[in-house]
Amino acid sequence: MAQDSWPSPAHNARAVTDVEFELLAARFSDDGVYGSPTDDQVVTAGTGLTVNVRSGVYASVRGHLWYSGTSTLNLTVTANASASTRLDRVVLRLDRSTWSVTAVVKPGTPGADQPALTKDVGSTGVYEIPLATVTVTGSATTVTVARQELYVGTRVRPCTSASMPDPTAPGELAFQTDTQRLLLWTGTLWKIVYSYSGIISCNAALSAWTIATESVLEERNGAAHLRLGSFQRTSALAGADESRLPVLIPADYRHKTRDQYALAYCSGVEVARMIIYSAASTDRAGQVWLTNHPDLAKFDFVLPESGVSWVI
Repeated sequence: MAQDSWPSPAHNARAVTDVEFELLAARFSDDGVYGSPTDDQVVTAGTGLTVNVRSGVYASVRGHLWYSGTSTLNLTVTANASASTRLDRVVLRLDRSTWSVTAVVKPGTPGADQPALTKDVGSTGVYEIPLATVTVTGSATTVTVARQELYVGTRVRPCTSASMPDPTAPGELAFQTDTQRLLLWTGTLWKIVYSYSGIISCNAALSAWTIATESVLEERNGAAHLRLGSFQRTSALAGADESRLPVLIPADYRHKTRDQYALAYCSGVEVARMIIYSAASTDRAGQVWLTNHPDLAKFDFVLPESGVSWVI
């Protein structure tokens, strides 16, 4: 068969079948109700063995639009003659025998979990998405309803860090192909959902120190995690003197305004204190300094604690 596309004058004079429409439109919009969980629930308990579907609700199922109507839609729930509780489901169902989407109550089995959704693909069968769970106790004359709407939401837009999209609604996601970061639009700003820098070496050679163990940093989801290495003096250091350690935090991973503090052991089982300077420092940004320590002799070691973390 030759390749084809539709709608097109070359394809059946632009006439599109229901099957062809579903193939075309199913990815225009994800399945679900238009809105968000902050909206009033779509299905509530009605009088007796009924449920109410509120008016003015729109949804999409496999590219087919559903509208609940201008007035409340009332659906009947089958009586439960069993002594066991039954869980039913209210679903939106695309029936390919009629190519219509309708809200229906899908009965469950007493004593069992709620019925599974049917998701037939192809040109026949039905396709369902959930709206609510209905609890029907044995011989009940009323029901209770728990909301279970599936919402359309927003999609993930590929971009770069230099070409972020203009967001349209809270919940929109963007994936930066250059940084491999996933970001969420809160309605006021982009927040990092996922990011990972890989292992970054933070060694910065200095003549006063020999690096015995490498200092490494990993950034995950907006937080920097630093494991300082170990260092050996190449000359004596008086306890009253500060000394810069052979570490430099890359600019992208420094805290914007707050210095970080870490502890270390020195040879002779003495405690020392270090400062990891923030990006706000005018002359020490990203540097690590040994600020409180005992007298150190040549070849003495500084052994920092296992890790320091901060937001970036």
